[in-house]
Amino acid sequence: MKKKEVLSGNAAIARGFYEAGGAVAASFPGSPTVEIMHTLNTEYPDIYSEFSVNEKVALEVGIGASFTGARTLVSMKHVGVNVCADPLMTFTQTRINGGFILVTGDDPGMLSSQNEQDNRFFGKFANMPILDPSDSQEAKDFVKIGLKLSEDYNSPVLLRITSRVCHSRSIVELSEKEDHNISGFTKKLEDYGMIPPNTFQKQFDMQERLIKLSDYANTISVNRLEETEKSDVLIVTSGLMYHNLKELNLEVSIYKLGMVYPLPIRTLKELSKKYKKVLVLEELMPFIENEMKANGIKCSGKEFFSFSGELGVEDIKAGLLKAGIINDIDSKSVEIEETVGRVPMFCAGCPHRPVFDILKKAKSSVIGDIGCYSMAVLPPLNILNSIISMGACIGIMKGMSKAYTIAGKKEPLVAVIGDGTFYHSGMPSLLNMLHQLDKSYNMTLIILDNGTTAMTGGQPNAGTGKYGSQFDMHVSIENIVKTMGFERLKVVDQFKYKEASKTINEELKHEGLSIVITTRPCALNFKIKDTPFYVDPTICIGCRSCVKTNCPPIAMKSYEGIEKLKSSINGDMCVGCSVCAQVCPVNAIKRTKEGTE
Repeated sequence: MKKKEVLSGNAAIARGFYEAGGAVAASFPGSPTVEIMHTLNTEYPDIYSEFSVNEKVALEVGIGASFTGARTLVSMKHVGVNVCADPLMTFTQTRINGGFILVTGDDPGMLSSQNEQDNRFFGKFANMPILDPSDSQEAKDFVKIGLKLSEDYNSPVLLRITSRVCHSRSIVELSEKEDHNISGFTKKLEDYGMIPPNTFQKQFDMQERLIKLSDYANTISVNRLEETEKSDVLIVTSGLMYHNLKELNLEVSIYKLGMVYPLPIRTLKELSKKYKKVLVLEELMPFIENEMKANGIKCSGKEFFSFSGELGVEDIKAGLLKAGIINDIDSKSVEIEETVGRVPMFCAGCPHRPVFDILKKAKSSVIGDIGCYSMAVLPPLNILNSIISMGACIGIMKGMSKAYTIAGKKEPLVAVIGDGTFYHSGMPSLLNMLHQLDKSYNMTLIILDNGTTAMTGGQPNAGTGKYGSQFDMHVSIENIVKTMGFERLKVVDQFKYKEASKTINEELKHEGLSIVITTRPCALNFKIKDTPFYVDPTICIGCRSCVKTNCPPIAMKSYEGIEKLKSSINGDMCVGCSVCAQVCPVNAIKRTKEGTE
């Protein structure tokens, strides 16, 4: 009997790559796909795996491995594909030596993302076949199928997986590892030297490949018909939507797609003649629906289902009712108990907190970026005025300064970027600041160097080496900035609150560009915990200065014998960062001593 395990979709992808004889894997951490590379790192040491500095570099590492004949996997969240698009769009023209899987974690409902980009369209744009698994077993199997497809049809393959499938768990049947030979790089210029005239023929090669794949789509086992006798309705679906639909136990036929591009057009045309109504059920944009309509297949879909967000069972029911597929919605549906809404907030001891407390008190307008510090856009801080994409804040600040200069205005500007984001894509933007730099325009860049890629789980970045010899990269942001040629640079310890506040406020007033680097590490990732603090309610004046730092252990409460609400600190949660004590105007917050409540 084959061994079985309960795996998440992410862990199943890692397992599938291992079983397929995968050799090299690379990624940039981004939810919902972070666990793939983490699993490869921790459970499959025979596979070389890395978190690269950004998605473009990860893809290029993967391309190099594939060129040598190694089976390769590169993973990233959906917006990461934008970052690696430049090499990707040319890589789809070259020959494939080792099978290549590009995993994109799409995020319907934007559970952890700034947009809802549907990368099925990107796969088509890049002339790549697209696989869309519906559960963990398929996630594992489709990696192996995809690697063989890649080699057989001379193309990288896009494995598109959504957040819910990435993180949900189901039973997976495991297999033994296959051996796969790394054949070596052939060095054929016509296959890898992608400039004209070599690229002219490659356009026709891609077209021929898609024609062959479209024909193969009609027989590939991952596309299958589940026919219900006497049904006059066919529902075409893929991914998690298949399982959500199956939960309804409807008397309809289902055509379940595993490969969503290219579609099995011949099969779908034949099926459409047998059914009175053909309905497409898919999350996000009408990708499958549009492909079918473009090939003359009469169908409907998005007129009944939302183009945004996840489609749960209840959403599908409502859409099917509207489409006339079902007559009513079961009134016995389970009622979901309402829970208290919770706004995401910084962890106890987070080194970002004092920086934003200082900026809020300074009444600064701040251009934000992607990372833990993105949460400063939310209440109660509400300090970030924009968040666009990784590394965008520096270029945005420059563009705003130039526009204000043209308008004859001088609006002080502040941009905030984390260390991981700085290494990812902030460095080119900062270098560009030197071009036609207005030395009199008031701009402040704050680089939050907490030593890790914190928001996605604490993966190491180029500067984590300063916290331990187990990390092999120790790149100094301070040295980078100085080497670039920036003159005004300050390094502060933000847990020395008054000193940091004085320095930051001075830089906010400086006429010209100034750069501030904060230096405290991520408390959660590096497990930093000092003696906790407590509040003396007899001294506390209830001003809420400590509460406004937005630290989870701090709250207002009633004390026996004291009428007014006073501040309190949960000692079990407090990590002893001391910021609350430093902002308290009456010294009511003190270090806990043994026996002190």
